[in-house]
Amino acid sequence: MLSASVRQFVCPTRGLSVSVARQRSEGPAGGPQARGFEEIPHTGSNGYINLFRFLKEDRFSSLHKYMEKSFNALGPIYRYRGEGPALGHCYAASDIMELFQAEGLNPQRMTVQPWAAHRETRKHSKGIFLKNGAEWRADRILMNKEVMLSSAVSLFLPPLDEVARDFCQILRRRVEAEGRRSLTLDPSPDLFRFALEASCHVLYGERIGLFSPSPSLESQHFISALERMLATTTPLLYLPSKLLITLHAPLWTQHATAWDVIFSHADARIQKVYQKLQSKHRQAGSSGHSPDNQEAFSGVLEQLIEKGQLSLELIKANITELMAGAVDTTAVPLQFALFELARNPGIQEMVRRQVQSSWASAEGDPQKALQGAPLLKNTVKEILRMYPVGITVQRYPVRDIIIQNYHIPAGTLVQACLYPMGRSEDVFREAGIFKPTRWEKSEQRGFLSLAFGFGARQCVGRRIADNEMQLLLFHILLNFQLSVSSTDNIKTKYTLILQPETPPRITFTLL
Repeated sequence: MLSASVRQFVCPTRGLSVSVARQRSEGPAGGPQARGFEEIPHTGSNGYINLFRFLKEDRFSSLHKYMEKSFNALGPIYRYRGEGPALGHCYAASDIMELFQAEGLNPQRMTVQPWAAHRETRKHSKGIFLKNGAEWRADRILMNKEVMLSSAVSLFLPPLDEVARDFCQILRRRVEAEGRRSLTLDPSPDLFRFALEASCHVLYGERIGLFSPSPSLESQHFISALERMLATTTPLLYLPSKLLITLHAPLWTQHATAWDVIFSHADARIQKVYQKLQSKHRQAGSSGHSPDNQEAFSGVLEQLIEKGQLSLELIKANITELMAGAVDTTAVPLQFALFELARNPGIQEMVRRQVQSSWASAEGDPQKALQGAPLLKNTVKEILRMYPVGITVQRYPVRDIIIQNYHIPAGTLVQACLYPMGRSEDVFREAGIFKPTRWEKSEQRGFLSLAFGFGARQCVGRRIADNEMQLLLFHILLNFQLSVSSTDNIKTKYTLILQPETPPRITFTLL
């Protein structure tokens, strides 16, 4: 028995008839008719043989490379040969734009089945990451107001900036304690703690003390649970959740227990904020004054509870999913960013000069500082082109579309493949070169920077993640010169996200 995610990946069927796939669509006026779905070049074999080969050759960890190889062999669109027209892959920007225009009012995405199974077995509400349809849209509109709008960004930049500064101050003290002006280390554990501390500060409105020499026991349990949840998600994607739950399989038990700790942590924060708000309103009522809306930003959680447009259960579901997705998706790209800046000293210095100039005139305002350093923003964009956190963006078009003159029936799962796209010379000139300045050119805009997805279903936490990465790099470049002993390309592997096979060691030298 195969899990839903595996069936969709290697031998998928969405209940579409083969006869639909064989239909021909009329092409542009005076042009040729589009070819049928079954005529799209395919990887060969049937879905079960594909699965056997993937397991035997451990292709899942190199799935991004396999996709790139398939595009090189088959062209800008290909499909897996399965039971019906259910899975197509593309990477051309024009094709992705066509997919965007057909995503519908409530874009649908593939579900992370282990996460969904946990919510169902524990009777928890699902957040927008796991929802589809009109219910997703209603919740998403409310969440956008708190984390996506520019007014929301201006509120959470100061807490992100605070954590980024603290990170660099602590790193400076570590370098100075060595008695030299430089320190070489694997920064990945520190970046993980930074991402978690920053995310908690923005979402929960509190610091959890991860930069302390002795973090609280609760924080340590939370970190362990988050790491265990992420580590167990990947193997569970390819196994049938219902069977594992029935058998009380250790892998499933570890995964579910980890989520329980994460939800418990969110529950405690919600109760704390709820009691705080009740106390504030009681005091305001006794004094005859309404609560002051001009107070300093106290976290997305408090904003959502204060407005009362989502139930506490839905708030917990969405905040928990945001927190779970916030850590690796910023910590890992920061590893790649430090590595690329370190092995490209000319670019590093160019970005640093802009950062220094912007900081001198920003008067401590993080928003002004980032606005004055567009090359830094383009550096993050370039990192995510070369090393996208998620290697695909999935959509189910609500109407028939034409991609590369092939007919794609409505309801087909189509994946925009970001890693092959970012490495393709057909899409990007000098695709293998780290070149942040490429994003200054007008021809490099529009459906090319897709690491956070596109359209209404783009990553809801993208503003937090993007600014979190920019601010940390901003302060690192103000404080340190980065270098590496080897400039060889970094090897990557795919688990739930794209990451280095071995985290790079970076030398931080005080400026």
